[in-house]
Order: sequence, then C-alpha cells, then structure tokens
Amino acid sequence: MLVDFKTLPEEAKVWVYQANRSFSEDELEQITSKLNLFVENWAAHGTGLEAGFEIRYKRFIILGVNQANQMATGCSIDASVHFIQQLEKDYNVDLMDKMNVSYKQGEFVAHKTLIDFKKMAKDRAVTGKTIVFNNLVNTKGELDEAWEIPASQSWHNRFF
Repeated sequence: MLVDFKTLPEEAKVWVYQANRSFSEDELEQITSKLNLFVENWAAHGTGLEAGFEIRYKRFIILGVNQANQMATGCSIDASVHFIQQLEKDYNVDLMDKMNVSYKQGEFVAHKTLIDFKKMAKDRAVTGKTIVFNNLVNTKGELDEAWEIPASQSWHNRFF
C-alpha cells in the first residue's frame, strides 16, 4: 500500500540507494512512475506493505516501510533489491555500490569512489566539516536526523 513517505513513522525502516550521477527530469518522471507501481504492489507473505518513497537531490532513492503493520521479510526485501537492480540496467546507473561517497559542495552533490574520497581527505580537499550523506541510516528518524551530517560525525570520520 503506497503512502506518502512523509506520513511514515520515525521507526519506519528505510533503505537509501545513491546514484553515481543525477537523474534527468525525464528519468525522474519515469522512475517515479515505476516506484509508484512497485511500492503500490510491494507485499510480504501476500500482505501489502505500508510503504513510501522519496527521490532526493535527483540521485537518492529512499524506500521506507512502516513495519508496525507488516514487517518487510526476506522475500519482500529481495523484491526491492531486484527492482533497484532493474533500475540500474534501465538507466545505466549504479545504485547498489556502497563503496562510493556522496557529499555536498555548497548546494551541489558530488560523488566519488571511497578511494578518491580518502585521498581528498588526506589532501584536505574535504574536511570533517564537509556534509556527507550517511546512507547507513536504518529508520526514517535516523534519515531525518543523521543522513546529512558533517563527515566528522559519521563513519567517514576515520579518514580525517
């Protein structure tokens, strides 16, 4: 059951997928349409999941499930992963590689490999004050509070 992402409770489980590039306006329209269809039909053991999604900064796809009503199970999580993998193929984009880092340069969102980000930290091209996206958040509450944070307050701090 598709719901507005904003109405999901703070305890809702979230998955953040970052793209290695920004989506075009046409791609965003198509992806939004595909997400609407997927989430509307997303189920666990035959029971619809109360779920929503957002696309932020034209590059982050965020899925959320209110697990108070129905838990996302292995099969339903697998279905979402397969859906994301299909988006990767359809749009020639990387959404699953966790070895990449996205961070803000002013209002622009930059994307680097972890190796390049480490080198930038060593060269002081990025600092502990650089705003990074902590895609390891697990709940909507964590997404709201700890997704966009200074690198010094995230797992990225080990590079400084």
